[in-house]
Amino acid sequence: MFAACADPKAIEGLTWAACYLTSGKHLDFYWSFLTVLLLLAITAPTALAMGFAGATAARSRFLPLSLLGKGYAAIVRGVPDIVFFLFFVIALDQGIEYLKSLAVCDDHSWPWQGLEFRVCAEAKVPMSSSSAIWHQAYGFGLAVFTFAIVFGAFAANVLYGAMGAVPKAQLETAEAYGMSQSQVFRRILVPQMWVYALPGLSNLWMILIKATPLLFLLGVKDIVYWARELGGSKTQAYEYPHPDWRLWYFLFLMAFYRAAGA
Repeated sequence: MFAACADPKAIEGLTWAACYLTSGKHLDFYWSFLTVLLLLAITAPTALAMGFAGATAARSRFLPLSLLGKGYAAIVRGVPDIVFFLFFVIALDQGIEYLKSLAVCDDHSWPWQGLEFRVCAEAKVPMSSSSAIWHQAYGFGLAVFTFAIVFGAFAANVLYGAMGAVPKAQLETAEAYGMSQSQVFRRILVPQMWVYALPGLSNLWMILIKATPLLFLLGVKDIVYWARELGGSKTQAYEYPHPDWRLWYFLFLMAFYRAAGA
């Protein structure tokens, strides 16, 4: 990054450290912190919204809607996160491309060719000719959506229990005053249930933070990925040889995640 870094063999001391810590991989490492923070900033409210929708559906008096809400919370929570991240994203990506192929491809034959899933070039999402930033944005969007679905199910379970913890006497009193079911829900149930939901949601926030290293399963190069890349022992092909620094990188990551969860 600096002009003095042109000849690695001629630098030492603080200059060596400055050159090493501003290398291309280190800059990617620093950007990965923003990637994780952005993921948390988007996923947390999205998962909470999906959880609220799931909990509301589970409390519905309409049986199919109630079964849908309860099934969403039970099924998604019962699937291991790694399995869900590995297979759901692949199925979602293929589903999007298949639906697009029905609209833009001339040949609507089944796209499976042996064990490979292939569609016409126009149905690729994003397009092969798209710039790298669109491919990265698409992968990040899939990651956010997947995280939101998984942790939305946990949030739905927390909020459903919190809604059930609100004293029924308060709801019955509101009905006795002439409030409709929707008014009781908006004015009494929802404001009261947050008191019971906050402990579970705070625990869910910590779990969400700890789950961010699973981003590499979704093709997103996160903090842990770059810490592993940077911390390993270097070969002779690398201009700045040093011992194994992975311990220091991961200690730094522990401090970062602890601060994020505070």
